[in-house]
Amino acid sequence: MPSRCIANKPTKRADDAKLLIYDRQTKKTTHEIFKNILNYLPDNLSVYLNDTKVIKARIYGIKPTGGKIELLVIRYIDDTNCLVFIKGKVAIGAKLVFQDNLYAIVLDISKDGSKIVQFYQDKKVVLFDELVKILDKIGHIPLPSYIKRDDDIDDIKDYQTIFAKTYGAVASPTASLHFSQNLFEKFKQKFDINYLTLHIGAGTFKPVDVEDIRDFKIHKECYEIPQSTIKSLNNNKKLCVGTTVVRTLEYYNQNKKPQGLCDLFLHPNNPPQITDMFLTNFHLPKSTLIMLVASFIGVEKTIKLYKEAIKQNYRFYSYGDAMLIL
Repeated sequence: MPSRCIANKPTKRADDAKLLIYDRQTKKTTHEIFKNILNYLPDNLSVYLNDTKVIKARIYGIKPTGGKIELLVIRYIDDTNCLVFIKGKVAIGAKLVFQDNLYAIVLDISKDGSKIVQFYQDKKVVLFDELVKILDKIGHIPLPSYIKRDDDIDDIKDYQTIFAKTYGAVASPTASLHFSQNLFEKFKQKFDINYLTLHIGAGTFKPVDVEDIRDFKIHKECYEIPQSTIKSLNNNKKLCVGTTVVRTLEYYNQNKKPQGLCDLFLHPNNPPQITDMFLTNFHLPKSTLIMLVASFIGVEKTIKLYKEAIKQNYRFYSYGDAMLIL
């Protein structure tokens, strides 16, 4: 991917982003502006959105040796144990000290390098809801590593969807970042709008590192689907906004569980079954996300469209432009 294509900031107006539209029936590719998306969608449509909310999951502190440490909160495993990534070496039992009298004790180190910690403040164990409030004061928006700058005050708004509701994600459902309030109101007037929650983890950025992608073990992410959303699934054609929504609904279609841990890996040998239309951003090479795109349109067409997007100066990744697959 040419570095010039990677977006470090969003467009000034969310719905001014470019939109590449590919129609699978006509094989036609159209270049548009996101604000005009309604012109390409049918009337009888159920739209599905991920209402997860990004927490300020990145914090900086001090190791027992006095060295600096960077910690990224991933998710709570249970009421008190939290899964995290830590830059740098730490030992089991190490006490990591942060601002606002917050500290963490390292309980275990996993094979993949992640750590299990317990957070404390003033010697009391910190539960998830309490940690979110503390992180809101001392934490940083966890921008992906390909955005080569520190987070700033604009990211607090820009990296959050306008309908974000439930804290728990460490990455944004970025296809939804293109909705301005005005455009979203038009969506609500025209379509059946439904929500689900999937808390996106840092594993979403992990490249597929096996020779045969069918051997890859995808990360697990917490999800919950309300009964109202489940009831809507048989109503109309379905537009899934973002890879997280596709995976959650397709996972539910397979196991009928309204909540749990989603670990569904969609790719050309494991295609979606119930998703009719799909809105997404442009994704990292070798990622499960670009393989999910290929599960809709095939590998050759995916590569062709990405090359076309590069040629047309589309902006890629989290703050980049969008693709609509019809």
